[in-house]
Amino acid sequence: MAFTHVFASIPVSDRDAAVGWYERFAGRPPDLIPNDSEAAWRLTETGWIYVIAGAGVPGTALQTLLVDDLDEILAGLAERGIATGPVQRIGERVRFVIVEDLDGNRIKVGQA
Repeated sequence: MAFTHVFASIPVSDRDAAVGWYERFAGRPPDLIPNDSEAAWRLTETGWIYVIAGAGVPGTALQTLLVDDLDEILAGLAERGIATGPVQRIGERVRFVIVEDLDGNRIKVGQA
């Protein structure tokens, strides 16, 4: 058996408010709005994040996204009004930041 896709859920208190924030985070509208509770963004060929209202506890998600160019991502986030925590390091080669959405869900964005 092989896994082929990942849909990482992020519980939110208000889907519409979350959509606005995640549109700014991703730099574009959602790729999929399947119902009144969910909205999804395709980040890679087979990797998605989606917000979901009414399921789980808002503010408890921790997602990690790895990128090719952290500095480019940070510049885009700042341009779109998304605040990040400070750049942190793991060893000599890995840099990352933590971003929190409106509910306090944490997204770690890192580059190796």
